[in-house]
Amino acid sequence: MTFIDISTGARLHYDEVGSGQPLILLHGLLGTAQRDLGQVMAWLGERFHVYGPSLRGYGESTPKPRDFPLDFYHRDAKDILAFMDALNIPTAHILGYSDGGETALVAAGLQPSRFKSVAVIGAVGNFTPAIRPRVQSMYPAAWITDEEKILHGIPDANAFILQWIDAMKHTIDTGGDISLSLAPNIACPLLIMLGDKDTLNPAAYAQTFIERTPNGRLEMFACGHPVHTEAWADFKRVYGEFLGDAG
Repeated sequence: MTFIDISTGARLHYDEVGSGQPLILLHGLLGTAQRDLGQVMAWLGERFHVYGPSLRGYGESTPKPRDFPLDFYHRDAKDILAFMDALNIPTAHILGYSDGGETALVAAGLQPSRFKSVAVIGAVGNFTPAIRPRVQSMYPAAWITDEEKILHGIPDANAFILQWIDAMKHTIDTGGDISLSLAPNIACPLLIMLGDKDTLNPAAYAQTFIERTPNGRLEMFACGHPVHTEAWADFKRVYGEFLGDAG
Protein backbone atom coordinates (compact mmCIF):
# COMPACT_ATOMS: atom_id res chain seq x y z
CA MET A 1 0.00 0.00 0.00
CA THR A 2 1.14 3.52 -0.76
CA PHE A 3 0.55 6.37 1.68
CA ILE A 4 1.48 10.03 1.78
CA ASP A 5 1.30 12.57 4.59
CA ILE A 6 -0.07 15.91 3.44
CA SER A 7 0.16 19.42 4.85
CA THR A 8 -3.51 19.55 5.88
CA GLY A 9 -2.93 16.86 8.52
CA ALA A 10 -4.34 13.85 6.70
CA ARG A 11 -2.54 10.69 5.65
CA LEU A 12 -3.93 9.47 2.35
CA HIS A 13 -3.70 6.01 0.88
CA TYR A 14 -3.63 6.04 -2.91
CA ASP A 15 -3.42 3.72 -5.89
CA GLU A 16 -1.62 4.63 -9.08
CA VAL A 17 -1.32 3.09 -12.51
CA GLY A 18 0.04 4.01 -15.94
CA SER A 19 2.35 6.74 -17.17
CA GLY A 20 2.07 10.06 -18.95
CA GLN A 21 0.11 13.16 -17.94
CA PRO A 22 -1.23 13.03 -14.37
CA LEU A 23 -4.94 12.34 -13.92
CA ILE A 24 -6.55 12.28 -10.48
CA LEU A 25 -9.66 10.18 -9.74
CA LEU A 26 -11.89 10.99 -6.75
CA HIS A 27 -14.39 8.50 -5.36
CA GLY A 28 -17.78 9.11 -3.81
CA LEU A 29 -19.54 8.60 -0.47
CA LEU A 30 -18.47 5.31 1.18
CA GLY A 31 -16.07 4.56 -1.65
CA THR A 32 -12.41 4.28 -2.50
CA ALA A 33 -10.77 4.72 -5.89
CA GLN A 34 -10.75 0.98 -6.51
CA ARG A 35 -14.31 0.36 -5.29
CA ASP A 36 -15.92 3.22 -7.18
CA LEU A 37 -13.62 3.72 -10.15
CA GLY A 38 -11.46 0.62 -10.55
CA GLN A 39 -12.57 -0.06 -14.13
CA VAL A 40 -12.13 3.60 -15.02
CA MET A 41 -8.65 3.62 -13.48
CA ALA A 42 -7.55 0.59 -15.50
CA TRP A 43 -8.89 2.11 -18.75
CA LEU A 44 -7.34 5.55 -18.17
CA GLY A 45 -4.06 3.97 -17.07
CA GLU A 46 -3.49 3.01 -20.70
CA ARG A 47 -2.97 6.71 -21.53
CA PHE A 48 -2.34 8.59 -18.28
CA HIS A 49 -0.52 8.40 -14.96
CA VAL A 50 -3.61 7.87 -12.83
CA TYR A 51 -3.71 8.60 -9.10
CA GLY A 52 -6.65 7.36 -7.04
CA PRO A 53 -6.48 8.66 -3.45
CA SER A 54 -8.92 7.59 -0.76
CA LEU A 55 -10.28 10.76 0.82
CA ARG A 56 -9.52 11.28 4.52
CA GLY A 57 -11.24 8.78 6.79
CA TYR A 58 -12.18 6.40 3.97
CA GLY A 59 -10.51 3.04 3.41
CA GLU A 60 -6.96 3.15 4.74
CA SER A 61 -6.75 6.96 4.84
CA THR A 62 -6.68 8.81 8.15
CA PRO A 63 -7.67 10.50 10.40
CA LYS A 64 -10.57 8.28 11.36
CA PRO A 65 -13.44 8.19 11.84
CA ARG A 66 -14.55 9.92 8.66
CA ASP A 67 -16.55 13.00 9.61
CA PHE A 68 -18.50 15.71 7.81
CA PRO A 69 -17.92 19.26 9.04
CA LEU A 70 -20.17 21.82 7.39
CA ASP A 71 -17.42 22.64 4.85
CA PHE A 72 -16.32 19.06 4.22
CA TYR A 73 -16.21 19.45 0.43
CA HIS A 74 -13.81 22.38 0.81
CA ARG A 75 -11.74 20.47 3.36
CA ASP A 76 -11.50 17.50 0.96
CA ALA A 77 -10.59 19.82 -1.91
CA LYS A 78 -7.76 21.34 0.11
CA ASP A 79 -6.59 17.80 0.90
CA ILE A 80 -6.43 17.02 -2.82
CA LEU A 81 -4.50 20.18 -3.58
CA ALA A 82 -2.09 19.29 -0.76
CA PHE A 83 -1.88 15.74 -2.16
CA MET A 84 -0.78 17.21 -5.50
CA ASP A 85 1.80 19.36 -3.72
CA ALA A 86 3.18 16.41 -1.77
CA LEU A 87 3.61 14.34 -4.94
CA ASN A 88 5.03 17.28 -6.92
CA ILE A 89 2.13 17.30 -9.39
CA PRO A 90 1.94 20.88 -10.66
CA THR A 91 -1.02 20.28 -13.00
CA ALA A 92 -3.37 17.39 -13.71
CA HIS A 93 -6.64 16.33 -15.24
CA ILE A 94 -9.23 15.48 -12.60
CA LEU A 95 -12.31 13.24 -12.67
CA GLY A 96 -14.61 12.98 -9.66
CA TYR A 97 -17.63 10.80 -8.95
CA SER A 98 -20.53 11.91 -6.72
CA ASP A 99 -19.07 13.51 -3.55
CA GLY A 100 -15.68 13.24 -5.25
CA GLY A 101 -17.12 15.22 -8.13
CA GLU A 102 -18.22 17.99 -5.80
CA THR A 103 -14.74 17.99 -4.32
CA ALA A 104 -13.18 18.21 -7.78
CA LEU A 105 -15.31 21.26 -8.66
CA VAL A 106 -14.23 23.01 -5.45
CA ALA A 107 -10.55 22.19 -6.00
CA ALA A 108 -10.66 23.50 -9.56
CA GLY A 109 -12.44 26.64 -8.43
CA LEU A 110 -9.91 27.30 -5.67
CA GLN A 111 -6.77 26.74 -7.77
CA PRO A 112 -7.83 26.72 -11.43
CA SER A 113 -4.29 26.91 -12.78
CA ARG A 114 -3.62 23.41 -11.39
CA PHE A 115 -6.05 21.62 -13.72
CA LYS A 116 -5.91 20.84 -17.43
CA SER A 117 -9.47 19.55 -17.44
CA VAL A 118 -12.23 18.89 -14.94
CA ALA A 119 -14.89 16.21 -15.35
CA VAL A 120 -17.49 15.07 -12.84
CA ILE A 121 -20.06 12.30 -12.66
CA GLY A 122 -23.17 12.91 -10.57
CA ALA A 123 -22.12 16.29 -9.19
CA VAL A 124 -23.63 19.72 -9.79
CA GLY A 125 -21.97 22.26 -7.48
CA ASN A 126 -25.20 23.66 -6.03
CA PHE A 127 -28.54 22.65 -4.54
CA THR A 128 -31.95 24.23 -3.94
CA PRO A 129 -34.46 23.49 -1.16
CA ALA A 130 -36.34 21.20 -3.58
CA ILE A 131 -33.67 18.54 -3.06
CA ARG A 132 -33.94 18.58 0.75
CA PRO A 133 -36.37 15.60 1.00
CA ARG A 134 -34.03 13.48 -1.15
CA VAL A 135 -31.11 14.31 1.12
CA GLN A 136 -33.13 13.45 4.22
CA SER A 137 -34.14 10.12 2.66
CA MET A 138 -30.59 8.86 3.22
CA TYR A 139 -31.58 8.30 6.88
CA PRO A 140 -31.86 5.73 8.38
CA ALA A 141 -28.63 4.18 7.17
CA ALA A 142 -29.80 0.59 6.82
CA TRP A 143 -28.48 0.72 3.24
CA ILE A 144 -24.87 0.95 4.47
CA THR A 145 -23.47 -2.58 4.33
CA ASP A 146 -21.47 -4.40 6.99
CA GLU A 147 -18.58 -4.54 4.51
CA GLU A 148 -18.62 -0.75 4.18
CA LYS A 149 -18.74 -0.30 7.96
CA ILE A 150 -15.65 -2.47 8.34
CA LEU A 151 -13.78 -0.94 5.39
CA HIS A 152 -14.21 2.63 6.61
CA GLY A 153 -14.21 1.97 10.37
CA ILE A 154 -17.77 3.22 10.92
CA PRO A 155 -18.98 2.35 14.44
CA ASP A 156 -22.48 3.84 14.01
CA ALA A 157 -23.89 4.05 10.49
CA ASN A 158 -26.82 6.28 11.48
CA ALA A 159 -24.55 8.80 13.21
CA PHE A 160 -22.24 8.72 10.18
CA ILE A 161 -24.95 9.54 7.65
CA LEU A 162 -26.63 12.08 9.90
CA GLN A 163 -23.43 14.12 9.85
CA TRP A 164 -23.48 14.07 6.04
CA ILE A 165 -27.17 15.01 5.98
CA ASP A 166 -26.67 17.86 8.46
CA ALA A 167 -23.83 19.30 6.36
CA MET A 168 -25.90 19.02 3.19
CA LYS A 169 -28.95 20.63 4.83
CA HIS A 170 -26.75 23.47 6.10
CA THR A 171 -25.52 24.05 2.54
CA ILE A 172 -29.09 24.05 1.22
CA ASP A 173 -30.37 26.35 3.98
CA THR A 174 -27.57 28.87 3.45
CA GLY A 175 -28.10 29.27 -0.29
CA GLY A 176 -27.06 25.93 -1.76
CA ASP A 177 -23.59 26.97 -2.92
CA ILE A 178 -21.01 24.19 -2.83
CA SER A 179 -18.82 25.54 -5.61
CA LEU A 180 -21.20 27.67 -7.70
CA SER A 181 -19.52 30.93 -6.65
CA LEU A 182 -16.19 29.45 -7.78
CA ALA A 183 -17.50 28.33 -11.18
CA PRO A 184 -16.30 31.41 -13.10
CA ASN A 185 -12.73 30.60 -12.02
CA ILE A 186 -12.70 27.26 -13.88
CA ALA A 187 -11.22 28.26 -17.23
CA CYS A 188 -10.09 24.82 -18.38
CA PRO A 189 -12.47 22.44 -20.23
CA LEU A 190 -15.23 21.27 -17.88
CA LEU A 191 -17.58 18.33 -18.39
CA ILE A 192 -20.52 17.45 -16.14
CA MET A 193 -21.95 13.96 -16.76
CA LEU A 194 -25.35 13.06 -15.33
CA GLY A 195 -27.74 10.16 -15.63
CA ASP A 196 -31.26 11.19 -16.53
CA LYS A 197 -32.53 9.01 -13.66
CA ASP A 198 -30.19 10.51 -11.03
CA THR A 199 -32.58 11.66 -8.28
CA LEU A 200 -30.00 13.67 -6.34
CA ASN A 201 -28.50 15.69 -9.20
CA PRO A 202 -31.10 17.26 -11.52
CA ALA A 203 -29.88 18.50 -14.88
CA ALA A 204 -31.20 22.00 -14.13
CA TYR A 205 -28.69 22.33 -11.28
CA ALA A 206 -25.83 21.32 -13.57
CA GLN A 207 -26.99 23.80 -16.19
CA THR A 208 -26.94 26.57 -13.59
CA PHE A 209 -23.31 25.70 -12.89
CA ILE A 210 -22.33 25.39 -16.55
CA GLU A 211 -23.78 28.80 -17.36
CA ARG A 212 -21.29 30.40 -14.96
CA THR A 213 -18.24 28.74 -16.52
CA PRO A 214 -16.39 29.91 -19.62
CA ASN A 215 -15.68 26.47 -21.06
CA GLY A 216 -18.15 23.96 -19.66
CA ARG A 217 -20.76 21.58 -21.01
CA LEU A 218 -23.31 19.08 -19.74
CA GLU A 219 -23.70 15.57 -21.11
CA MET A 220 -26.73 13.45 -20.20
CA PHE A 221 -26.85 9.65 -20.19
CA ALA A 222 -29.76 7.19 -20.10
CA CYS A 223 -29.02 5.76 -16.65
CA GLY A 224 -28.91 6.51 -12.93
CA HIS A 225 -26.26 8.04 -10.70
CA PRO A 226 -23.16 5.90 -11.57
CA VAL A 227 -22.86 6.83 -15.24
CA HIS A 228 -19.47 5.14 -15.53
CA THR A 229 -20.90 1.73 -14.64
CA GLU A 230 -24.46 1.89 -15.95
CA ALA A 231 -23.50 3.48 -19.29
CA TRP A 232 -19.91 2.29 -19.61
CA ALA A 233 -19.59 2.35 -23.41
CA ASP A 234 -21.15 5.80 -23.75
CA PHE A 235 -19.09 7.09 -20.82
CA LYS A 236 -15.85 5.91 -22.41
CA ARG A 237 -16.78 7.53 -25.71
CA VAL A 238 -17.80 10.89 -24.22
CA TYR A 239 -15.02 11.20 -21.66
CA GLY A 240 -12.39 9.82 -24.03
CA GLU A 241 -13.30 12.44 -26.65
CA PHE A 242 -13.35 15.14 -23.98
CA LEU A 243 -9.83 14.26 -22.82
CA GLY A 244 -8.63 14.17 -26.41
CA ASP A 245 -9.96 17.66 -27.02
CA ALA A 246 -8.58 18.94 -23.71
CA GLY A 247 -5.06 17.87 -24.74
